[in-house]
Amino acid sequence: MIAPRVSVETRRIEWFTIFMTRVALTRFRPYPGGVDENTDQNTGQSNVFGGPLEVCSLEPLTGFYRDGFTNTGPEDIGSHTVCAVVTAEFLEHQKSIGNDLSTPHPQFGFPGLKPGDRWGVCAGRWLQAHHDGVAAPVVLKATNEAALSAVPIETLTEHAADVPDDLSEISDQNG
Repeated sequence: MIAPRVSVETRRIEWFTIFMTRVALTRFRPYPGGVDENTDQNTGQSNVFGGPLEVCSLEPLTGFYRDGFTNTGPEDIGSHTVCAVVTAEFLEHQKSIGNDLSTPHPQFGFPGLKPGDRWGVCAGRWLQAHHDGVAAPVVLKATNEAALSAVPIETLTEHAADVPDDLSEISDQNG
């Protein structure tokens, strides 16, 4: 009897599924700190400004660790550190390069994204979209400073979606 061959990709998917299930069930946090429930800020990792990392999205629940933040650690090979507000063009681009973010995968707890959703995306994938002219807007206060190892701060700020703390900055520009 010949044993069936299992592809390397199948093994990787099985490992990823088991790992992510364990992470979700145990609320494992391999990074320092926690969440300040009064401010929805992460107390362990910093954003691109060096301040506390803010929530990227709780609905849909994002982050490599599915904690709502763009936290990263040694297991996060893709560096899911950019908090993007996805657009239709960005989603189409990601699908065309093999990163389908719009199709639901309930077995992984992934609802599929639609334009306007916030999502912690891989820094390299976001940069690729930028180079291809379809970068999604970025929430800087929810983007992990680790993203700066792949994406220059100037490039991120060019696509900033954050609302300034002082709203007079907006009204002054509009006259």
